[in-house]
Amino acid sequence: DDWSDELKPRQIRLNIPPRFYLLPGAAVVLGTTLGLVRGSRRASLRFLAENVHRPPTTVQGWYFYNKTKNYRVLMAGLKEAGAEAAKLGTTAAGWVCFEEGMNRLRYPWADHLREVVAGTGTAAVFSLAYRLPRKAAARTLLLGVTVGFAMRGLRWSQEQLREQVQARATEV
Repeated sequence: DDWSDELKPRQIRLNIPPRFYLLPGAAVVLGTTLGLVRGSRRASLRFLAENVHRPPTTVQGWYFYNKTKNYRVLMAGLKEAGAEAAKLGTTAAGWVCFEEGMNRLRYPWADHLREVVAGTGTAAVFSLAYRLPRKAAARTLLLGVTVGFAMRGLRWSQEQLREQVQARATEV
């Protein structure tokens, strides 16, 4: 029996916290949607501007005009969707990395400020990556701190609601 246990493949279990894939995944979906809409709209207006001086005169000409326009709009929308999805997904992954880094520090205050540090760190990296001027970088850092405190408030509210639900469950 011991011999057969050695031949059985061992199972590998990974416990990945949901925020590791939910936040970047939602950001990728949002980036894809925004990029598709913005890129398509921009390409549509560009095509119209480039071809306004030579409108088609025949039915076949209108068919090919609209066909070409639709292909260009779709292609530009998909390109922009990929770019926006990558940008927002990377930003959200950076947020999660900062948050997890604060989780692993194990200081008494680290758990209470992990969202604020994540917001500030993400804003700082964003400011450096885009080489924002000092005034714009300060506004970006302020926005990061504000979003971090808002996320901290939401987590606190979630914890309070969870405690209330557990208290009511023990009463019943």
